[in-house]
Amino acid sequence: MPRATSVIAGIHRHDRSVVDTVILDYAQRSAQKVTVTGVKGGTIEIDLHQPARLRTDDLLVLDDGGLVEVVAAPEPLIEARAADIAALARLAWHLGDRHVPVQVLPNRIRARRDHAVEALLAALSVKLAIIEAPFDPEGGAYASSYGHDHHDHDHDHHGHAHVHHHD
Repeated sequence: MPRATSVIAGIHRHDRSVVDTVILDYAQRSAQKVTVTGVKGGTIEIDLHQPARLRTDDLLVLDDGGLVEVVAAPEPLIEARAADIAALARLAWHLGDRHVPVQVLPNRIRARRDHAVEALLAALSVKLAIIEAPFDPEGGAYASSYGHDHHDHDHDHHGHAHVHHHD
């Protein structure tokens, strides 16, 4: 089985050709060691030397030199929008205080679906939407990201967001 032991950041891929693509959820993209199936049906062992935060467009380098593209899989998420930046900051503080991984976007915050988080957000009187989209949370002050970060763009272009509004 092919084994990937290193990562090339998506910003450094420069149209390199790939032998396969893996579509991974947040947990798989955060695992140091995991076995996954590529879109072509082959099994790939990801065995990184240190924990990583794999992101869409990153490349896994196989032991034979082949490259495997990473794509973030859509996941069930809750998306919160606030009336203004102060309300959004307050929302981020409440979620951070509970150590909830969040993805911060220009006018909204996303978190994985969780009944307790949904109840908290509803109590804070923010607009909520239940969506399915790739989840790319902030790494935090101590996160390793193989020296790259992609905070300023939304990866929804790799899938369709399915939105269900809750008032």
